[in-house]
Amino acid sequence: MKLVKMSLAAAVLVGASAFAVDNVKVSGDAQVMYSTSDAGTGTLFDKEASAADAGLNLNVSADLAKNSVVSVSAGAGYTVLSTLGLENNMVSNVWGAAHTASINQGNGYVNAAHNGAKVENANWMNEAWVAVSLNALSKSTVKVGRMELDTPLAFTEKWSIEKNTFEAAVLINQDLPDTTLVAAYVGNGNGTETFGTTAGVNNFNPHGGTNANGQSNVQILGLAVGPVVNANGNFTTYGTDGAYAAGIINNSFKPLTAQAWYYDVSRLAQAYWLQADLDAAKLGLAGVTAGAQYSAVKVDATGTKEDNVYALMLGYSMKDVFAAKVSYSAVNDNGSLGYAGLNTATSSATAQSKLYTEAWWNYGQVTKSGAKSYNVTVTSPVAGLFDAAIAVTSVDQKASAAKDMTEIAVTATKKFGPLDATLAYVSTDFSKADTATLKDSNMVQAYLKLNF
Repeated sequence: MKLVKMSLAAAVLVGASAFAVDNVKVSGDAQVMYSTSDAGTGTLFDKEASAADAGLNLNVSADLAKNSVVSVSAGAGYTVLSTLGLENNMVSNVWGAAHTASINQGNGYVNAAHNGAKVENANWMNEAWVAVSLNALSKSTVKVGRMELDTPLAFTEKWSIEKNTFEAAVLINQDLPDTTLVAAYVGNGNGTETFGTTAGVNNFNPHGGTNANGQSNVQILGLAVGPVVNANGNFTTYGTDGAYAAGIINNSFKPLTAQAWYYDVSRLAQAYWLQADLDAAKLGLAGVTAGAQYSAVKVDATGTKEDNVYALMLGYSMKDVFAAKVSYSAVNDNGSLGYAGLNTATSSATAQSKLYTEAWWNYGQVTKSGAKSYNVTVTSPVAGLFDAAIAVTSVDQKASAAKDMTEIAVTATKKFGPLDATLAYVSTDFSKADTATLKDSNMVQAYLKLNF
């Protein structure tokens, strides 16, 4: 589901649980997602206006060595994505862009219903890493391999049926009191990346026909409602020569968590992210939270102008009653890239962001050049039956070609033991004339996730 929450744990690249495995641990999930929309000429629940997918994630980790001097652990993960044969039957669209489709006719957008395309299942290894912790000499851990990342401007998106991962080397140090230092080199990624070559575009022709190898396989980006991963999970170079990241997270003043990040995408761009989050309950203001964010990116080309964004947030909650958050963000209108603050590991048109104002579903709007955005989110348990939430996002686009947007998302979530179930309704209104990609719509979605 498209929901972003920032916390200290989310800011750290690698979860501590990855290094606390006793012997062998097997985990994962099985998911089924369904979506239907009346965008354009579509009709809710019609086959042409609906999408579905099923996914299986399997993860295993183990301690290879563990003593007072050093700890060594390793892990691997695998993803399988399948339509379960629903294409050309109940739905005409899919969730994940990792699918490819086999066709036998000439050019033209791949459409499983009209062109008789067969959507192929996809599977790939999403993780394969080794981690070493120096227990005696330092509070340091080095993790190398294929893994998830969670930094403000390059992270694994988990809202869809598929998730992008990275091939990287990460160092985390906690020798300083109340401080976490992070350094990383990111060589490859399998998202439809903003910076660098995108496998899903260059290796598979999204407009049909054959690819560069003469194969009648195409990636079905046009049919995927939640595109995050390249065709077949393929990894390509992040940027032109990889990227470097460095971060510091500090909690010396207990009510405040502050973090600063710097990124250098080799020969392409530099970026940074600053954030401070206040838990006012530790100052005697129970239930009150506040936060501020600032991010900027500038490409290396001569004469380019910096793209930047700032965001503010104020929240209040009463335990077991409700939680509410109000936030505002603004992007400058003269940047050279035309966006700021988004995930550089996925497509700039649909990339998720860590901004407080991020929409529930329509990513890529609050980060556009000149965008002034507001978000109000309220969550509450309902009579012990389920958890309800409503999120309203309003985006005022200054650029003449952009479209103002109002999104209202209402969700109901219920846990049945290891099974998570969510039903969502999303109303989206764009103030200017419809285009091929941005249309007013009503959307109904269903999410089932079995954790094991």
